[in-house]
Amino acid sequence: MIPSIFLPEGMGDLVFLILAATSFVASFITVAFGIGGGGVMLAVMATLVPPAALIPTHGVIQIGSNLGRAALTFGHIFWPALPAFTLGSVLGAVSGGMVVVNLPPAWVQIGIGGFVIWSVLGRPPRGVRDWPILVGAVSTFLTMFFGATGLFVATFTKAQNLPRHSHVATHAALMTVQHGLKTVVFGLLGFAFVHWLPFIAVMILAGLAGTMAGKLLLNRIDDRRFRLALDVVLVVLSIRLIHAGVSDLMAG
Repeated sequence: MIPSIFLPEGMGDLVFLILAATSFVASFITVAFGIGGGGVMLAVMATLVPPAALIPTHGVIQIGSNLGRAALTFGHIFWPALPAFTLGSVLGAVSGGMVVVNLPPAWVQIGIGGFVIWSVLGRPPRGVRDWPILVGAVSTFLTMFFGATGLFVATFTKAQNLPRHSHVATHAALMTVQHGLKTVVFGLLGFAFVHWLPFIAVMILAGLAGTMAGKLLLNRIDDRRFRLALDVVLVVLSIRLIHAGVSDLMAG
Protein backbone atom coordinates (compact mmCIF):
# COMPACT_ATOMS: atom_id res chain seq x y z
CA MET A 1 0.00 0.00 0.00
CA ILE A 2 1.46 3.34 -1.11
CA PRO A 3 1.06 6.14 1.51
CA SER A 4 -1.67 8.52 0.37
CA ILE A 5 0.66 11.52 0.58
CA PHE A 6 2.48 10.27 -2.53
CA LEU A 7 -0.69 9.70 -4.54
CA PRO A 8 -2.21 12.69 -6.34
CA GLU A 9 -6.00 12.74 -6.35
CA GLY A 10 -7.40 9.91 -8.46
CA MET A 11 -4.11 7.97 -8.78
CA GLY A 12 -4.01 4.35 -7.60
CA ASP A 13 -1.13 2.27 -6.27
CA LEU A 14 -0.58 0.36 -9.53
CA VAL A 15 -0.39 3.52 -11.63
CA PHE A 16 2.07 5.03 -9.15
CA LEU A 17 4.32 1.96 -9.30
CA ILE A 18 4.20 1.87 -13.12
CA LEU A 19 5.22 5.53 -13.31
CA ALA A 20 8.06 5.07 -10.79
CA ALA A 21 9.40 2.10 -12.76
CA THR A 22 9.10 4.10 -15.98
CA SER A 23 11.10 6.95 -14.46
CA PHE A 24 13.90 4.50 -13.60
CA VAL A 25 13.92 2.94 -17.06
CA ALA A 26 13.68 6.30 -18.85
CA SER A 27 16.71 7.71 -17.03
CA PHE A 28 18.63 4.49 -17.64
CA ILE A 29 17.93 4.75 -21.37
CA THR A 30 18.93 8.40 -21.57
CA VAL A 31 22.25 8.15 -19.75
CA ALA A 32 23.20 4.88 -21.48
CA PHE A 33 22.24 5.89 -25.03
CA GLY A 34 22.24 9.69 -24.85
CA ILE A 35 18.55 10.35 -25.61
CA GLY A 36 15.10 8.82 -25.50
CA GLY A 37 14.13 8.68 -21.85
CA GLY A 38 12.10 11.89 -21.83
CA GLY A 39 9.98 10.69 -24.72
CA VAL A 40 9.42 7.31 -23.07
CA MET A 41 8.40 8.99 -19.82
CA LEU A 42 6.03 11.35 -21.60
CA ALA A 43 4.42 8.55 -23.61
CA VAL A 44 3.62 6.54 -20.48
CA MET A 45 2.51 9.57 -18.46
CA ALA A 46 0.21 10.65 -21.28
CA THR A 47 -1.90 7.53 -20.71
CA LEU A 48 -1.93 7.72 -16.91
CA VAL A 49 -1.79 11.39 -15.84
CA PRO A 50 -4.57 13.99 -16.30
CA PRO A 51 -3.91 16.11 -19.43
CA ALA A 52 -3.85 19.40 -17.52
CA ALA A 53 -1.03 18.13 -15.28
CA LEU A 54 0.93 16.18 -17.89
CA ILE A 55 3.33 18.79 -19.33
CA PRO A 56 4.02 20.70 -16.06
CA THR A 57 4.70 17.58 -13.95
CA HIS A 58 6.71 15.92 -16.70
CA GLY A 59 8.85 19.05 -16.87
CA VAL A 60 9.70 19.01 -13.16
CA ILE A 61 10.47 15.28 -13.23
CA GLN A 62 12.80 15.89 -16.17
CA ILE A 63 14.57 18.66 -14.24
CA GLY A 64 15.42 16.15 -11.52
CA SER A 65 16.46 13.48 -14.01
CA ASN A 66 18.64 15.77 -16.12
CA LEU A 67 20.13 17.61 -13.14
CA GLY A 68 21.17 14.30 -11.58
CA ARG A 69 22.69 13.18 -14.86
CA ALA A 70 24.54 16.48 -15.27
CA ALA A 71 25.88 16.25 -11.73
CA LEU A 72 27.19 12.72 -12.23
CA THR A 73 28.95 13.71 -15.46
CA PHE A 74 29.74 17.33 -14.48
CA GLY A 75 33.38 17.24 -15.54
CA HIS A 76 32.40 16.32 -19.11
CA ILE A 77 29.97 19.21 -19.79
CA PHE A 78 30.86 21.25 -22.89
CA TRP A 79 30.17 24.67 -21.36
CA PRO A 80 30.46 26.81 -24.55
CA ALA A 81 27.19 25.24 -25.73
CA LEU A 82 25.17 26.67 -22.82
CA PRO A 83 25.14 30.52 -22.86
CA ALA A 84 23.55 31.16 -26.26
CA PHE A 85 21.21 28.16 -25.91
CA THR A 86 20.06 29.50 -22.53
CA LEU A 87 19.32 32.93 -24.00
CA GLY A 88 17.28 31.32 -26.75
CA SER A 89 15.46 29.16 -24.22
CA VAL A 90 14.42 32.24 -22.24
CA LEU A 91 12.94 33.75 -25.40
CA GLY A 92 11.17 30.48 -26.25
CA ALA A 93 9.71 30.02 -22.77
CA VAL A 94 8.40 33.58 -22.59
CA SER A 95 6.85 33.47 -26.06
CA GLY A 96 5.38 30.02 -25.44
CA GLY A 97 3.79 31.20 -22.21
CA MET A 98 2.14 34.09 -24.05
CA VAL A 99 0.44 31.82 -26.61
CA VAL A 100 -3.02 30.87 -25.41
CA VAL A 101 -3.93 28.40 -28.15
CA ASN A 102 -2.23 25.03 -28.38
CA LEU A 103 -0.18 24.11 -31.40
CA PRO A 104 -1.67 21.12 -33.27
CA PRO A 105 0.28 18.28 -31.60
CA ALA A 106 0.07 16.00 -34.65
CA TRP A 107 1.95 18.47 -36.86
CA VAL A 108 4.51 19.11 -34.12
CA GLN A 109 5.19 15.37 -33.85
CA ILE A 110 5.56 14.96 -37.61
CA GLY A 111 7.77 18.03 -37.94
CA ILE A 112 10.17 17.11 -35.13
CA GLY A 113 10.34 13.47 -36.23
CA GLY A 114 11.15 14.40 -39.83
CA PHE A 115 13.73 16.98 -38.81
CA VAL A 116 15.57 14.56 -36.53
CA ILE A 117 15.66 11.76 -39.13
CA TRP A 118 17.08 14.24 -41.66
CA SER A 119 19.72 15.32 -39.16
CA VAL A 120 20.73 11.71 -38.37
CA LEU A 121 20.83 10.36 -41.91
CA GLY A 122 22.30 13.47 -43.53
CA ARG A 123 24.58 16.26 -42.47
CA PRO A 124 23.11 18.31 -39.59
CA PRO A 125 22.08 21.77 -40.85
CA ARG A 126 24.58 24.50 -40.06
CA GLY A 127 21.91 26.32 -38.09
CA VAL A 128 21.78 23.48 -35.59
CA ARG A 129 25.51 23.73 -34.93
CA ASP A 130 26.06 27.46 -35.28
CA TRP A 131 22.77 29.02 -34.12
CA PRO A 132 22.23 27.75 -30.57
CA ILE A 133 19.99 30.74 -29.78
CA LEU A 134 17.56 29.59 -32.48
CA VAL A 135 17.71 25.96 -31.31
CA GLY A 136 17.08 27.02 -27.71
CA ALA A 137 14.20 29.32 -28.65
CA VAL A 138 12.40 26.88 -30.96
CA SER A 139 12.85 23.79 -28.77
CA THR A 140 11.78 25.59 -25.59
CA PHE A 141 8.75 27.14 -27.31
CA LEU A 142 7.71 23.67 -28.53
CA THR A 143 8.28 22.02 -25.14
CA MET A 144 5.61 24.29 -23.64
CA PHE A 145 3.05 22.43 -25.75
CA PHE A 146 4.65 19.12 -26.71
CA GLY A 147 6.67 18.27 -23.60
CA ALA A 148 9.61 16.15 -24.73
CA THR A 149 11.83 17.99 -27.20
CA GLY A 150 15.01 16.21 -26.16
CA LEU A 151 15.18 14.79 -29.69
CA PHE A 152 15.38 18.30 -31.11
CA VAL A 153 18.06 19.41 -28.65
CA ALA A 154 20.00 16.19 -29.26
CA THR A 155 20.57 17.20 -32.88
CA PHE A 156 22.34 20.34 -31.63
CA THR A 157 24.38 18.35 -29.11
CA LYS A 158 25.21 15.70 -31.71
CA ALA A 159 26.43 18.39 -34.14
CA GLN A 160 29.15 19.35 -31.63
CA ASN A 161 30.86 15.97 -32.34
CA LEU A 162 31.50 15.32 -28.66
CA PRO A 163 32.77 12.08 -27.05
CA ARG A 164 30.01 9.96 -25.50
CA HIS A 165 30.45 11.21 -21.92
CA SER A 166 30.50 14.84 -23.04
CA HIS A 167 27.43 14.31 -25.21
CA VAL A 168 25.41 12.89 -22.31
CA ALA A 169 26.65 15.55 -19.87
CA THR A 170 26.07 18.51 -22.19
CA HIS A 171 22.64 17.32 -23.30
CA ALA A 172 21.65 16.89 -19.65
CA ALA A 173 22.78 20.43 -18.84
CA LEU A 174 20.88 21.90 -21.79
CA MET A 175 17.69 20.03 -20.90
CA THR A 176 17.97 21.10 -17.25
CA VAL A 177 17.97 24.71 -18.41
CA GLN A 178 15.04 24.16 -20.76
CA HIS A 179 12.79 22.28 -18.33
CA GLY A 180 13.70 24.69 -15.54
CA LEU A 181 12.54 27.69 -17.55
CA LYS A 182 9.38 25.85 -18.60
CA THR A 183 8.55 25.04 -14.98
CA VAL A 184 8.98 28.67 -13.95
CA VAL A 185 6.58 29.79 -16.67
CA PHE A 186 3.94 27.18 -15.75
CA GLY A 187 4.24 28.28 -12.13
CA LEU A 188 3.67 31.91 -13.13
CA LEU A 189 0.66 30.79 -15.17
CA GLY A 190 -0.86 29.30 -12.01
CA PHE A 191 -0.23 25.55 -12.10
CA ALA A 192 -0.46 24.17 -8.53
CA PHE A 193 2.77 22.17 -8.31
CA VAL A 194 2.40 21.79 -4.52
CA HIS A 195 -0.29 19.10 -4.91
CA TRP A 196 2.10 16.98 -6.97
CA LEU A 197 5.37 17.50 -5.07
CA PRO A 198 5.52 14.16 -3.14
CA PHE A 199 4.74 12.24 -6.33
CA ILE A 200 7.32 14.26 -8.28
CA ALA A 201 9.96 13.65 -5.58
CA VAL A 202 9.55 9.87 -5.87
CA MET A 203 9.76 10.05 -9.67
CA ILE A 204 12.99 12.08 -9.43
CA LEU A 205 14.54 9.59 -6.97
CA ALA A 206 13.60 6.68 -9.24
CA GLY A 207 15.13 8.56 -12.15
CA LEU A 208 18.35 9.17 -10.20
CA ALA A 209 18.63 5.43 -9.54
CA GLY A 210 18.18 4.80 -13.26
CA THR A 211 20.85 7.39 -14.05
CA MET A 212 23.38 5.67 -11.79
CA ALA A 213 22.60 2.28 -13.35
CA GLY A 214 22.82 3.68 -16.88
CA LYS A 215 26.18 5.31 -16.16
CA LEU A 216 27.64 1.85 -15.58
CA LEU A 217 26.66 0.86 -19.12
CA LEU A 218 27.95 4.17 -20.54
CA ASN A 219 31.39 3.37 -19.15
CA ARG A 220 31.42 0.01 -20.96
CA ILE A 221 30.80 1.10 -24.57
CA ASP A 222 33.16 2.87 -26.96
CA ASP A 223 32.44 6.06 -28.91
CA ARG A 224 31.69 4.29 -32.20
CA ARG A 225 29.12 1.98 -30.65
CA PHE A 226 27.67 4.86 -28.68
CA ARG A 227 27.13 6.97 -31.79
CA LEU A 228 25.54 4.03 -33.61
CA ALA A 229 23.23 3.35 -30.68
CA LEU A 230 22.38 7.06 -30.46
CA ASP A 231 21.48 7.24 -34.16
CA VAL A 232 19.33 4.11 -33.94
CA VAL A 233 17.44 5.43 -30.90
CA LEU A 234 16.92 8.80 -32.58
CA VAL A 235 15.51 7.25 -35.76
CA VAL A 236 13.24 4.79 -33.92
CA LEU A 237 11.79 7.50 -31.69
CA SER A 238 11.35 9.83 -34.66
CA ILE A 239 9.45 7.16 -36.59
CA ARG A 240 7.23 6.68 -33.55
CA LEU A 241 6.58 10.43 -33.41
CA ILE A 242 5.69 10.60 -37.11
CA HIS A 243 3.43 7.54 -36.85
CA ALA A 244 1.61 9.03 -33.86
CA GLY A 245 1.15 12.35 -35.66
CA VAL A 246 -0.14 10.77 -38.87
CA SER A 247 -2.48 8.51 -36.89
CA ASP A 248 -3.92 11.53 -35.07
CA LEU A 249 -4.49 13.38 -38.35
CA MET A 250 -6.19 10.36 -39.93
CA ALA A 251 -8.37 9.83 -36.85
CA GLY A 252 -9.41 13.48 -36.95
